[in-house]
Amino acid sequence: MENLITVNNNHDSLDSLYNALKTASVFECSKEYDIWEHRLDANGQMAQCIVLKKSSMHAIKAFFINENTVKINYIIPNKIMHAYFGKSVKARRNIIEILTGAIKQAILAGPQKKAFEELEHLVNKIAA
Repeated sequence: MENLITVNNNHDSLDSLYNALKTASVFECSKEYDIWEHRLDANGQMAQCIVLKKSSMHAIKAFFINENTVKINYIIPNKIMHAYFGKSVKARRNIIEILTGAIKQAILAGPQKKAFEELEHLVNKIAA
């Protein structure tokens, strides 16, 4: 789950958007290195993103793709839970991994979508 949000000029940097989310949100908000996608910034360093966490299983990360557009993605913020329940990026998976992946998606799809929409609405309200 992901979405692109156009932000206004008041929140045109990661720091200003982070400060607005931190003050206006009841959820835990942090600025972290993007360990989920391993993106690099212009200097070749690991890029940062904003993580808006609802629980240890539900969060979104937000990062700028250009000067006025923020991309938000659903993530599992807990690194251990992400290893078990996150999206597999392996080129080849065995049958057990495929079956458990299908079961996990069937069980987690509803709560993930609900949490994503709730957090997306909050970012939309603040950024627009």
